[in-house]
Amino acid sequence: MPAAVVILAAGAGTRVGAEVNKVLLPLGPAAVLAWSVRDALALDDVARVVLVVRAGEAQAVADAVGPHLGDREVRLVVGGASRHASEWQALRALAADVESGLVDVVAVHDGARPLAGPDLFALTLDAAREHGGAIPVAPVPGVLSVAGGPLPAGLSGVQTPQAFRADALLAAYRRADADGFEGTDTASCLERYPDPARPVRVAAVPSTSRNLKITFPEDVELALAVSEGF
Repeated sequence: MPAAVVILAAGAGTRVGAEVNKVLLPLGPAAVLAWSVRDALALDDVARVVLVVRAGEAQAVADAVGPHLGDREVRLVVGGASRHASEWQALRALAADVESGLVDVVAVHDGARPLAGPDLFALTLDAAREHGGAIPVAPVPGVLSVAGGPLPAGLSGVQTPQAFRADALLAAYRRADADGFEGTDTASCLERYPDPARPVRVAAVPSTSRNLKITFPEDVELALAVSEGF
């Protein structure tokens, strides 16, 4: 069954210190956002790619990703005031495909994580089909608590793409919209509104620190170095 990939590019990204949206910054041969678009389109079972953009940036995003699409298409939708609202906008755009059965799983990815790679997308989508949901996790070494002490060994951090069974995801976000609920991430909305008939079990997919998130100015240079293998 075909999948859909939602790539979030509607965040403010103020900490990166650039005059433009951080996902539009150049990263080697392509803009930051274009890397994730290319990864998603590289998978044969991805039928839909939805880019969630900030108001007023649709043309800039189109210019950034257009040269990397080949004969494929992506859909641009304007995001909301929060991550949850942006995800809901994307799911509304995919609703007809989900209800018709054209799309069986949906992956949600942060456009500021350009180095996920097609293999991680594929592993996450496959795990979501098997279990109902899947999230990439990677070791987080050397992290201190607020009090300054070390945290327990073996601590893992959650990344994106996160993938879920499409019908359960759409149903959960519809219920959240009716209730006025906003989750901190995709998984939290499914946790709040589970499917009683077919519960979603979220599986952990192993990832690495290579799948870094661009948050600060120096992260762009780091991502480029990682992409080139140092």
